[in-house]
Amino acid sequence: MSIQTSKPPEFLVVIPARLGSTRLPRKPLADIGGKPMVIRVAERAQQSNAQSVVVATDSPEIQAVCDEHRIECLLTSPDHPTGTDRIAEVAQLLKLPADTLVVNVQGDEPLIPPELINQVAQTLADNAACAISTVAVPITDEAEIT
Repeated sequence: MSIQTSKPPEFLVVIPARLGSTRLPRKPLADIGGKPMVIRVAERAQQSNAQSVVVATDSPEIQAVCDEHRIECLLTSPDHPTGTDRIAEVAQLLKLPADTLVVNVQGDEPLIPPELINQVAQTLADNAACAISTVAVPITDEAEIT
């Protein structure tokens, strides 16, 4: 059992999502238990301690799905080479102060534990010199490699 002695940090979750996936076309809208994957991811993120959860997309279709499910969504440029670039645009659009904690939750993680999102934010808050924190799990089964 761990005892948290510091106040949980304030942070924002941004979920980059685009329809242009080549391995699984339209992946963010794939049905996961009756809901689009991007909505499942956003709902998990909303269970974290984040003050706000925003989907960042270049797709009006994803934006419409988010609107339908009352998930905040910002339409970003289609020219971003990475999700991180898309998140940087969201930070500019929202005029976030430079010291704002932003947790990048990938749009294809519908089972991400909310506690893991909190841990990433806490790691960033506890380590002022740390600009980025990445969650990784070792692959122990060769069948997991895609």
